[in-house]
Amino acid sequence: MPFSPLGKGFLTGKITADTKFDSRDFRSQVPRFQEENLQANQALVNLVTKFAEMKNVTPAQIALAWLLAKKPWIVPIPGTTKLNRLEENVGALQVELCPEGIDAIETASSAVEVKGERYPAFHAKLVVR
Repeated sequence: MPFSPLGKGFLTGKITADTKFDSRDFRSQVPRFQEENLQANQALVNLVTKFAEMKNVTPAQIALAWLLAKKPWIVPIPGTTKLNRLEENVGALQVELCPEGIDAIETASSAVEVKGERYPAFHAKLVVR
């Protein structure tokens, strides 16, 4: 079960280097969401967005569809607090990716070096990898 399959909102394309998180938002402490890392990691969002545009779907839908297409036992559970995001996420079930499309996404995304840790140091100790 993938944890945070949309990268804590990053893969939706809604978070940019200009995004400022409220101090109560966990993401304000995540190294991957610091401005310099967000700028570097934008390449991954751009890639996901490109594939989404080719399918005429949202970046969130292509990210979830990719996970769903990999193996039948992979079950992404994106968190959401908004009904429209829930509806968008459910729309990923309608996105069909052929094996070549899956390979293209994997090949392109593996070429992107993601900058910054997934968790702040104090939290990383609590996460089992």
